[in-house]
Amino acid sequence: MNDISKTTGEDAPGLLQGIRVLDLTNVLAGPFCGYQLALQGAQVIKVEIPDGGDLARQLGASPELNERFMGASFLAQNAGKKSLTLDLKKPTGRDVFRRLVATADVVLENFRPGVMNRLGLGYEILKAEKPDLIYCAISGFGQDGPLHKNPAYDQIIQGLSGVMSLTGESQSGPYRVGYPICDTIGGITAAFSICAALYHRRITGAGQFLDVSMLDATLVTLGWPLSNWLIAGIAPQRMGNENVTASPSGTFRTGAGLINIAANKQEQFEILCRLLACAHLIEDPRFRHREARKTNRAELTALLETALVERTAEAWEMLLNEAGVPAGRVLDLPDVLAHPHVVHRGITQKFDTVDGLDGPVTIVRAGFKVTGRQAEVANPPPGLGQHTDELLGEVGYDAAAIATLRAEGTI
Repeated sequence: MNDISKTTGEDAPGLLQGIRVLDLTNVLAGPFCGYQLALQGAQVIKVEIPDGGDLARQLGASPELNERFMGASFLAQNAGKKSLTLDLKKPTGRDVFRRLVATADVVLENFRPGVMNRLGLGYEILKAEKPDLIYCAISGFGQDGPLHKNPAYDQIIQGLSGVMSLTGESQSGPYRVGYPICDTIGGITAAFSICAALYHRRITGAGQFLDVSMLDATLVTLGWPLSNWLIAGIAPQRMGNENVTASPSGTFRTGAGLINIAANKQEQFEILCRLLACAHLIEDPRFRHREARKTNRAELTALLETALVERTAEAWEMLLNEAGVPAGRVLDLPDVLAHPHVVHRGITQKFDTVDGLDGPVTIVRAGFKVTGRQAEVANPPPGLGQHTDELLGEVGYDAAAIATLRAEGTI
């Protein structure tokens, strides 16, 4: 069992240094999980089919990158990994994989349930050879249940989970969230489950089988809407950019640009009214109390927007926050990445050279710092099979054996 480094302080390596992960996943949920582990120092080996590799290599906004099997969708969540090509349908490929498993701490896969068992590489088989193995299987619906064999993409889960039913205006929608939120939630959940299992293994020496369902993981994040139904018996309604729990709390038009304001507390509402020269609204029976404001939110919004038109969203953002009223402009992605705060936090990492590409690649790092430092990965996203020879050499294959595997199409 590999030990997790206990080093601390400014010179500390990644929190998962010494952990080796075999990442057999494709497209998003699994690769995103593997990337989160790589950001924390784990050695993540991306095991890809020889013919094309991860489908995400051909996905993204740049046709040129897609043709090079380095699509933007792939680049986004595979930095820090090493790539090895391997055909698991061939007996020789399965033999190679077992050798790799003997050196690994974690196997991560997102095939449909049963695929790895049919290949003779399921958890029970691998566990017999490596009892402390942590095996994480990500799927749309989990390893059991009426839907467990169904194929799943993010939009399917968005619909079935209720996410789409919550998104949009009362007279429009349902709408999908504008990015693959369920894939991302599934990946984050898988990374968390792996870290928990690694901690448990360190104490007990026991491996685990982790069954991560994208549907389950997404439902878990719907805390308030679910609780309102399960506990209070109130079914959620689509409310667009309004906050169901308070008013004024939502998106408002200004003299230039949109702004989100969350005056959720009574004192915040009163400060907002005074700043907007609308102090008379504080004692207006329609808005005096929290529940009254929720009932009359449309009238309140109209009155506030009449005052907000006097300044830009940027100006109001500064004034309101200085006064203690939470507020923030509605920005597009280029503006977000150029924002001084985001730049200060160092959320991106740039690689000047990437295998198979002509120019630099910038990626997004982890969503947290460790002892004041942003996580980073040592190497850029790998070319397809870039590290095959290196990794096979580590598990005992010499140059002649590697050449034979390549000639057979195993790698």
